[in-house]
Amino acid sequence: MNTPVKQHLIDPEICIRCYTCEMTCPIGAIEHDDNNVVVDPDKCNFCMDCIPVCPTGSIDEWRVVQTPYSLEQQFGFDELPEQEDIATSDPDGNDSSEAQEEAIAALLAEAHKGAGGKAAAPRSASKPTINMYTIGAPARMTIQGNYRLTDAGSDGDVRHIILDHGGLPFPVLEGQSIGIIAPGTDASGNPHLPRLYSVSSPRDGERPGYGNISLTVKREEKGVCSNYLCDLEPGDSVQVTGPFGSTFLMPGDPDMHLLMICTGTGSAPFRGFTMRRQRETPGAQDSLTLVFGARNARELPYFGPLQKVPDQFLHKDFAFSRPDDGDGQYVQDRLRAGAARIGGLLQGDRTCIYICGRKDMEEGVDAALSDIAAAAGRDWSSLRDTMRADGRYHVETY
Repeated sequence: MNTPVKQHLIDPEICIRCYTCEMTCPIGAIEHDDNNVVVDPDKCNFCMDCIPVCPTGSIDEWRVVQTPYSLEQQFGFDELPEQEDIATSDPDGNDSSEAQEEAIAALLAEAHKGAGGKAAAPRSASKPTINMYTIGAPARMTIQGNYRLTDAGSDGDVRHIILDHGGLPFPVLEGQSIGIIAPGTDASGNPHLPRLYSVSSPRDGERPGYGNISLTVKREEKGVCSNYLCDLEPGDSVQVTGPFGSTFLMPGDPDMHLLMICTGTGSAPFRGFTMRRQRETPGAQDSLTLVFGARNARELPYFGPLQKVPDQFLHKDFAFSRPDDGDGQYVQDRLRAGAARIGGLLQGDRTCIYICGRKDMEEGVDAALSDIAAAAGRDWSSLRDTMRADGRYHVETY
């Protein structure tokens, strides 16, 4: 009898076939055909390099099996198979459902260890719609507005772009993303794959009831899709896929405090979170905390509008790494400066933590939260795992 093993799989119902995981895998264990993206069980060494780069979370799927699913079987998947019963035994050598469950749980826990644990949506979050519009059948939307958020004299060109989907059904929740397909082909002559952008408006639209959504887009010097989007004018048409994302969602519980940590365009989902709370519970007190990093105030998206949100509703802490005067600070520095407040938020079970922005912020933020938790008498590693399992800890970096 074969010893049960963990197997890395990809969910074909959620995967958008962007092939980022395949390009990232250092040993060539991921491949695709016209139907699916799959993982070769004979090559995969569980290095986890592919987990953080997946925009939808479809890459983070595992099964415990007696015999791994072959490539041929995976190419034929329309949906992931359920976890099957496996033959195992307890320490005395007797077959046991309890031993089976423990063996599966142990192997799955080991599978997620290298990626920091499998993300879970907040328990009170609304059920998301995923992959409603695909590369083969995208939605077509119209540009309703394109506004520069950062000063013209600043180094970064960040835009607030409003898309009108009219009467087209497009249910999207705060924290989800959509894909934009730039026209033309890449260097290999293939059509451009969708580039994902976080939605920066709440679920009822940039303007409630008007059938529109917004994005926060930074122009990248060699970015095909970002330049395409930033140059669009009102009335232009754009192809959209999605929505995507099933875990980085806003809790439906209005009493849950949201600690939002971001840099640059990582603020996009948090704008949606804030606007949703403002519309749902405008009189809420101490509802949200935002720690927002940029080089200076001129390059911080939505700086002006944020200043108008009452402090008793949204506690704001800005970190400027290259201010016009004074020493630069990063988001982890502002977390430490507010250790008393942050430590208090970590003590209860009514706080959700969201981290979004550049990947290089992760290590510093994690270290700061570890120090703050320790000062409050908590072990951050254990607390973080508990919060993640409860759907109260979320990281989305790029």
